[in-house]
Amino acid sequence: MTSKILTILCAIACIFNSHAQRSNPFHTLNTPSSSPQVLEMQKLGVTQIEINYHSPALRNRDVWNTPGVIPQNGTPIAWRAGANMNTTISFSTDVFIEGQPLSAGTYGFHIVPNGNKFKLLFAHNNNQWGSYYLDTNKDITLSVDVSGISCPKSEQLDYEFLNRTENSVVIGLEWGEKRIPFTVSVDLNTTVVKSLRKELRGINTYRWEAWNDAASWCLNHNTNLEEALTWAERSILGGYNGFGANKNLTNLTTKARIQQKLNKTEELQQTIIEALSTVGTAYDINTFSMFLIRNKNFDEALQLSEIGLKDNPKVWYLMLNHGISNYFLGKKKTAVKMLDKAHQNTPDSYKSYVGKVLDDVKNGTYKL
Repeated sequence: MTSKILTILCAIACIFNSHAQRSNPFHTLNTPSSSPQVLEMQKLGVTQIEINYHSPALRNRDVWNTPGVIPQNGTPIAWRAGANMNTTISFSTDVFIEGQPLSAGTYGFHIVPNGNKFKLLFAHNNNQWGSYYLDTNKDITLSVDVSGISCPKSEQLDYEFLNRTENSVVIGLEWGEKRIPFTVSVDLNTTVVKSLRKELRGINTYRWEAWNDAASWCLNHNTNLEEALTWAERSILGGYNGFGANKNLTNLTTKARIQQKLNKTEELQQTIIEALSTVGTAYDINTFSMFLIRNKNFDEALQLSEIGLKDNPKVWYLMLNHGISNYFLGKKKTAVKMLDKAHQNTPDSYKSYVGKVLDDVKNGTYKL
């Protein structure tokens, strides 16, 4: 009897085991997760920032004060700053975290909370399940300390990009009513110039606009000007055997502005001569003539404005430049006549500005 009962129990166990295997086979089905994966991306200058994490929900929990939800003081482990796999954060260029340097790369992101103080850990070992096997002595590339602040309630844990400037952004982990913020910054000039050099060797090497825009960026940020001048010249003269050459008033303006910035007076005068014989749109002529006026090349500005007005006789901003040039050349009567005509042709959005210039010229008080 005992042997028969044992046989029956074994048979039942086999049935259940077989059923379990059939109903839970190994598979790769895409099923919903209680802590879904999220990928956040942001560009800072030319630096791509990516945060890859799994987002748990509050589910009526006070996650910051309930024991066992978020480990405190690294006991027994750090916190994965999300759920499931460790959170990762990637930077395509070198950056600074809270002012401390961090090389380009992908890092596991872990946090050690201590009340409202938080130690942020960036680990070069970035492929871990949670923080269970994080070696805080060997795996950490950078550690910084920050304080938490309050924020509007967030049911799901998420990362926000805040207070973005040209060269910095605050990243905030938000969950519940707490935000853990840290500042990421870049050496904008260094990272952008390095990126431009790389890109100009690729497909962009055949585009005059790319060379001109690269030179313009350096000019506008007052950096790398000597090399930027060669980029402006490359936009004009083209590459090997002159391939892709495209001399126009846009890149001549860029070249002239850099030469003026570098005090290359003789070279600048030659560029101005080239510009006076280069065909351009009314907009391009306006841009170069404005540069000439600011640089006090009033004769050349007048000459270029006259060239533009031959083909564009009703364009108000060419009339404006023409009138201003005449004023500084001591031809006040001619200047007033042209500025009055410009004012009549000016759209409403600019009419008050042109009217002010006209009044100042009439009163002899106009200044650049």
